Formats: sequence, C-alpha cells, structure tokens
Amino acid sequence: MKSIHFRYFIAAAGALGLAGCGSFSNDLAVVLPEYNSQLVAECYLEPGVVPRLTVTESQAYLSAVLPTVPTDVTVNLTLPGGALVPLYYRPGQDPVTKKLYTHIGTAPLVAKPGDTFGLDVQDTKGRHVTGTATMPTTVPIDSLNYKFNDGTGDNRKAYFLTYFQDPATPDDNYRLQLHKGLRIYSSPENDLTVQDRLLNGQLFTLGTSYRFNPGDTVTATLYHLDPAFYLFRQSVNDARSANGNPFGQPSAVYSTVQGGVGVFTVLNYTRKTIFLSR
Repeated sequence: MKSIHFRYFIAAAGALGLAGCGSFSNDLAVVLPEYNSQLVAECYLEPGVVPRLTVTESQAYLSAVLPTVPTDVTVNLTLPGGALVPLYYRPGQDPVTKKLYTHIGTAPLVAKPGDTFGLDVQDTKGRHVTGTATMPTTVPIDSLNYKFNDGTGDNRKAYFLTYFQDPATPDDNYRLQLHKGLRIYSSPENDLTVQDRLLNGQLFTLGTSYRFNPGDTVTATLYHLDPAFYLFRQSVNDARSANGNPFGQPSAVYSTVQGGVGVFTVLNYTRKTIFLSR
C-alpha cells in the first residue's frame, strides 16, 4: 500500500487585519491501493508502410511522467489469410513522421478495404493484449474550394471548403486535417472529427473560418475511421479536457484492445492539395 501526505493551514484575521485569530496545521495520510501496471499498445497499420508498434506500461496517476518501456514483449500480427508476422523489438523513430516505436516489421504492409488483421502482444509476466482491426472503405475527397473576403493587405483571408460523399452505410466516422504546405506531419491548421448521423449517404461540406492567406498551399487529408478508433479518439480528447479540471467529470480512455490499454487500427485516407491563388 502507498500513502500520500497533505498539509492544510487555516488562518483568520480580525477586522481590517488588526487581530489574528490563530492558525493550525496538520498532516493527513491517504492510503492508496496498489496499482498493477498494464501493457499499453499503440499500433496504426497503414498500407504500403512497414508495421510499427509502441508498447509501454501504464502507470499510477501520481507516478513519474516518463513512460516505462518493457523489453520482454513478443508481438505478432495476424494477416487476413491467417499468416503470423512478427514485429521485432527494435526501438527507433520514424524519419518522416518523427513518431517513436518499440517494435517493427520487415516488409511494407499489404492491405485493402475489408481486410481484417489481428494483434497479439505478450510479455514474460503473463500479461497478454489482443485486438482485431478491419481496414475501412475508401472515401475520396470530391473537391476543394476556397473564397477570399473583401479585405486588403494582411486582412485578406480565405475560408476553405472540403467536399466528400458519405456512403449509404450508417455509422461512418471521419477525421479531416488541413495542413499549410506539404508539411503533413506537423501540427495541422485545422483538425475536425465528424460522424454521419445527420448526413448519412449525403454530400459533406466541411468549412473553416477565414484563416488562410493568398499564396498558401493547403493539403487536405480525409481519414475514414472505424467506429472503435473513433470512440478511442473521442475518449482521449475527453480525458485531456477533464485532466486537471476540478469541476470536470473523470473520463476513462476507451481501448480498442483487450487485456490491456491502447489502440489497434488500420488507417485509410485520401489526400488532395490546392494552391490559393491571389
């Protein structure tokens, strides 16, 4: 068992601060239950890209910030045809996306919409994480458009529109990112997540405020998210908003894996770039 200590102090003063009423302090020991760390797996498969996976351990809320990386973890992918593909413990950083990983495969992934993959993560302590993920259908960007206001000089700005056709199937989820230039792995200028509950089977039009300049190059990336990955992303955003907010309700992260914490999904996206002429 662990405990944390709090010290409280109360002081009061008389009218106009002329008289003190005294002060006192005391220590309180709050006993915390033992925390059993879980494996945390984060894997985003992408067609044509060598599979990568990050495995860490979950930590108690008041623990150190630095993640713990276990070195005794065995990872296997199951391909749609049933073949097992091992991911080897070779920690590194992707030179393009700058994302860190602990395990990596040896060949680019071959995947098409409808393919289902399996994930199996085990360590020598008996912890076992599993998951499945199916590649969503491809939803292309129909077109991009923009319109400038009537301002001049630095006040001349454009809003941006992205059009795409939602399929007739229900429960489709999307993430749209807009980047200036070709720096598609930097922080996006706009990042929006939407569902098709009110526009199922219809044409989507997603717009921005007046935030782009004449001469900007804008790259739009439209992700078609599977429902589990959508819930994971929403729960992470909710947890971030609740963390440190004394008036907010605690929010748990929804995992797409079993036996641990984390996410396993197959990304499917389309991308278009347009130049905002003056």
